[in-house]
Amino acid sequence: MSASIVTLPMYDWPEIRSETDQFYNLLRESLADRGFSPPERLDRQVDLMRLWSSPDLLLAQTCGLPLVTRLKERVSVVGTPSYDIDCSFGQYFSVLVVHRDSDIEGVSDLVGARFACNDIGSQSGYAAPLFHLLQQVPQVPASLKRQITGSHRAALQAVARGEANVAAIDAVTWAHARRYEAATGQLRVLGRTPSTPGLPFITAKRSEREVHRLYLAVVDAMAALNEPVRDALLLLGFSQTRLRDYRVIKRRYTDLTERLEFTDETDKVTE
Repeated sequence: MSASIVTLPMYDWPEIRSETDQFYNLLRESLADRGFSPPERLDRQVDLMRLWSSPDLLLAQTCGLPLVTRLKERVSVVGTPSYDIDCSFGQYFSVLVVHRDSDIEGVSDLVGARFACNDIGSQSGYAAPLFHLLQQVPQVPASLKRQITGSHRAALQAVARGEANVAAIDAVTWAHARRYEAATGQLRVLGRTPSTPGLPFITAKRSEREVHRLYLAVVDAMAALNEPVRDALLLLGFSQTRLRDYRVIKRRYTDLTERLEFTDETDKVTE
């Protein structure tokens, strides 16, 4: 069985687009070697939910929150990359960042703060930090004023410019930002969330045998990476995960939504 869509949008920064394409060249070869018919190039359309939900999806990286809330009946989980961050294999976390000159010293200082987040459907930028804050100081999450930015990069830039007080940035994005985004020089890390399973690779619903072939294709492609590309993409390996590994995200999100209601204004910020 073949499909026509492959997309790797989650860490596709312009500064490492060439390395992402080099990874895909290897991935395309390994997918073909395993009997699939991958497209010539990555799909970089912006309507991610449409791509993730497509029956023509061969391989994509998605976020754990839409996986467990909107995609679980439509896709199969292939596996989860591991990245060069301070975390267990196949896991990740978010860093809470504030302006370096801010008088915010702890979570309790965030009462009433303006919270910049990439998207309310994001595990790392929205659900994980709010769940973490709810456990630390229960009154904080409901008091936050949300500012939806459209991306992690735009969220940290909003904090650096003083337009927001705090943002939660996924640890892999934060590692890229420290290399390529000057705004990080205006920020400091206030804390980090507990780790959860990282951003998985998925495919349209298919048999376990086909999913395993896809898994092996990704492993082969990662093993063939040269060190400069591997370092640029922060890739360490690929774990054979399943949908059940992401139940923790669903449990925490359900608990969060049952206990929390936002009443503050929601702004839209252009990237």
